[in-house]
Amino acid sequence: MKIVVLDGYTMNPGDLDWGALQQIAPCEIYDRTSTDQILERAAGTEIILTNKTVLTAKTITSLPDLRYIGVLATGYNIVDIEASRYAGIVVSNIPGYGFASVAQMVFALLLEITQQVGHHDRLVHEGCWVSCPDFSFCDRPLAELASKTFGIVGCGQIGRQVAQIAKAFGMQVMIYTANPDKHHTWASEQQVKLVDLDTLFNNSDVVSLHCPLTSDTEQLANKTRLAGIKRGAILINTGRGPLLDEAAVAAALESGQLGGFGADVLSTEPPAADNPLLSAPNSFITPHIAWATREARERLYNIAVANVQAFLAGTPQNIAN
Repeated sequence: MKIVVLDGYTMNPGDLDWGALQQIAPCEIYDRTSTDQILERAAGTEIILTNKTVLTAKTITSLPDLRYIGVLATGYNIVDIEASRYAGIVVSNIPGYGFASVAQMVFALLLEITQQVGHHDRLVHEGCWVSCPDFSFCDRPLAELASKTFGIVGCGQIGRQVAQIAKAFGMQVMIYTANPDKHHTWASEQQVKLVDLDTLFNNSDVVSLHCPLTSDTEQLANKTRLAGIKRGAILINTGRGPLLDEAAVAAALESGQLGGFGADVLSTEPPAADNPLLSAPNSFITPHIAWATREARERLYNIAVANVQAFLAGTPQNIAN
């Protein structure tokens, strides 16, 4: 038996130790694997670990020895679930490893928008403060979070963590969830309002997206919904790129309907050079790194190893299919 890691670099660019996985079985670990390299590298293997390397139905059926696919992420849309189920292959994912890091990124983006730290730091190093006649130099409006309303779409681990941080800033919190009955007790205890989606968009100063990407949530932040948002509100997306209509968001930024936009995800990654959000005003984008703190990556790795061990013990866990 051997284990093949198709694209291990983003999870472990060199600061983690593969030893725990290598103790289970001989490993072939690749930083990246292109589509035309998968079959050659995975031939004869029983266990594949993949982050973003896509395993299609054709690929899966071409690997007759494959018994287990471990996805090195929470989302598992890169694997053809039906084909793997039909072939008797277990697919597992990594839930819950990065909620603290993602929530931290939400506020890193929000504070950058409201305090303009990076912008003013650059001006200081360019000499603008040195030449300023006043002790305080500021050339853009700044905003305080306390007493404002923070709207959260989704009430999973990340949404709840974001709610706690928003409350610590003195913000009022409202949440939309597709399963309000499931979260009613928690919301009541935390003094968080559960509301419908349009009420959330229409009454929030900040809207942050933390729901799964489904046919129901795709482009939920669209032209119609953005038209009803409070003028000058801030939109944050650290969930999935297709949760919003990027052209509509860019237009809302251009018109001032949106006062700011922060994202760690886009609909296509890496993005096309003509993505409208790259040139829109007050648009702050990071390259899908909310999950990538060392602590979160270490938790991801440890869960991935535990998933493999559980599969080999005959008690698979975190099954996605």
